[in-house]
Amino acid sequence: MQFLAKVYVTLKPAVNDPQGLTVLGGLKTLGFQSVSSVRVGKYLELTLEATDRTMAEAEAQEMCRKLLANPVIELFRVEVGEAAAARR
Repeated sequence: MQFLAKVYVTLKPAVNDPQGLTVLGGLKTLGFQSVSSVRVGKYLELTLEATDRTMAEAEAQEMCRKLLANPVIELFRVEVGEAAAARR
């Protein structure tokens, strides 16, 4: 069965985010004065073959721990659902 794992990777709160500061500066320059902070992260979609959702989630979590996220400075969250027929 195919599953779609949505992976969100963000910097830990205590880690400086120079890219976020650059985006914040750009938004302010464009006149968006209501923005007070920006944190930049990564979003990934993985299509996985697995026998059930639990196995797909465990595999996606392992991928994050081993490659997709740096556990020293990043946090990650995984959401797993059945892959839509249109994505196959």
